[in-house]
Amino acid sequence: MRVVVDGPSNLGLRPPVEGTVPGCYKLAGALRDHGFVGRIGAEDGGCVTPPRYDRGAWKPGDGVFNAPAIAAYTVKLADRVAGFVEQGKFVVLLGGECSNLLGPALGLKRLGRYGVVYLDGHSDFRTVDNAPYVGAAGGEALALVTGRGQTDLTDLEGLTPYTRDADAVLLGIREDDEYAADAVKAGIPVWPALTIAQDVNAAAAGTLEHLERDELDGFWVHLDVDILDAEIMPAVDSPDPGGIDHAQLQALLRPLLASPKCVGIDVGIFDPDLDPDGVYAAELTDTLVASLTP
Repeated sequence: MRVVVDGPSNLGLRPPVEGTVPGCYKLAGALRDHGFVGRIGAEDGGCVTPPRYDRGAWKPGDGVFNAPAIAAYTVKLADRVAGFVEQGKFVVLLGGECSNLLGPALGLKRLGRYGVVYLDGHSDFRTVDNAPYVGAAGGEALALVTGRGQTDLTDLEGLTPYTRDADAVLLGIREDDEYAADAVKAGIPVWPALTIAQDVNAAAAGTLEHLERDELDGFWVHLDVDILDAEIMPAVDSPDPGGIDHAQLQALLRPLLASPKCVGIDVGIFDPDLDPDGVYAAELTDTLVASLTP
């Protein structure tokens, strides 16, 4: 049984313009307006309401902004997601932004050893060791879930790392990603978007081979929709050329989500404020429905 949970957090993204807030918190509503829940035959798992977005007087060098709010929200998300997984339900978490992954990762760490498939146009592997400073947790999410970063986010409940390096796979990054080499050095398999486009089936099969191991209790899929090419999906925080298309994303997602080891997916970064006509929301909903429907 599938269950859809709304996780409308924008806490981990920079403001699009100073004095404003990122619009990705409207993602869940935009997909629901296109009948998403009913079309995948899911039950409604409610909404995990996030704290207020308020960076205060944050400045570079202060660490991750909104960190206390993200930490509190991570625990709330972990409670909701882990509860449904324990009931044997497949969770679809509608974001929000990439730091939402911390919630499922923490919740699953409570239950056992789980992997993460990180589908994203960017590696999100920024840390104070490879960048002048950190700030937006959405750009550091893969680093954070693998235990890299400030302990108030990476070691909640003393469970760091939520995901081991050996249990993560990174797919969809662009060729010029500045932190990809660090992910490779950590032993995380990396499939750039251009490689995926050349052979989607090989990317999916390679990912499953890595994560359908006996020692893993299962895995979670994280989807940042900026894995799609900027011309296809411009309604995101950081659109980039060189991404995949909707058909390729469906071909990648279907086998991953159909795996008996897969326990859920979170979807993030789509910004309805950048899609006033609802065209991109409709296309994204169709892709997700097709990916989740046999």
